[in-house]
Amino acid sequence: MRVIIIEDEQRLSNTVKNGLSEEGFAVDQAFDGKEGQYLAQSETYDLIILDLMLPKVDGVTVCKNLRAKNIKTPIIMLTAKSRLEEKVEGLDAGADDYLTKPFAFEELRSRIQALLRRSHNQAENVLNAADLTVNPIKHTVQRSGKKIILTPKEFSILEYLLRHKDELVTRTQIIEHAWDYNFDNMSNVVDVFINTLRKKVDGGSKTKLIHTIHGVGYKLGVEG
Repeated sequence: MRVIIIEDEQRLSNTVKNGLSEEGFAVDQAFDGKEGQYLAQSETYDLIILDLMLPKVDGVTVCKNLRAKNIKTPIIMLTAKSRLEEKVEGLDAGADDYLTKPFAFEELRSRIQALLRRSHNQAENVLNAADLTVNPIKHTVQRSGKKIILTPKEFSILEYLLRHKDELVTRTQIIEHAWDYNFDNMSNVVDVFINTLRKKVDGGSKTKLIHTIHGVGYKLGVEG
């Protein structure tokens, strides 16, 4: 999953980025509202973490502008302000959730997962395909009850494929959701990761779940 943090406090931004990166997220950063709005409009993100008080363009204005352009990406608004009026203002601008500083990273992580479930119309914490089970909260993967160990990047790609189960997913889509802005999209690293995932997930199983659609991309499902 790919996230952008629009936050002018660089220390906080870096702390959140490091925590999310360890969870397998691809994370971009912007340190003012103008840059953040530009990136949020020009790149594809699964979630936006947006500070209320930003230089150049404030968070409420950024949020309103993104919604006015029909960008429906879930937004969590961060702020040091705890007054009800500010919370209402942020939510009325189009934010999906609101978190007051200081906050525990675990709470932010839980809220992110809740918004991702909601945006993918997923009621449960667990993703399934045949006998494959993935828990994005606990970062666990099992196939036929057997635990599978994945790296954070492998987990991120598998989670993305599962959230788009039975859908064709292109290499470009995987890059946009699993790597940050600085990734070299001319690399064949996506194919390398898919091959590794296929060995770990499908190896030893009669039912193959990860399928290559030659010249286009990949599909996760019982049938190719």
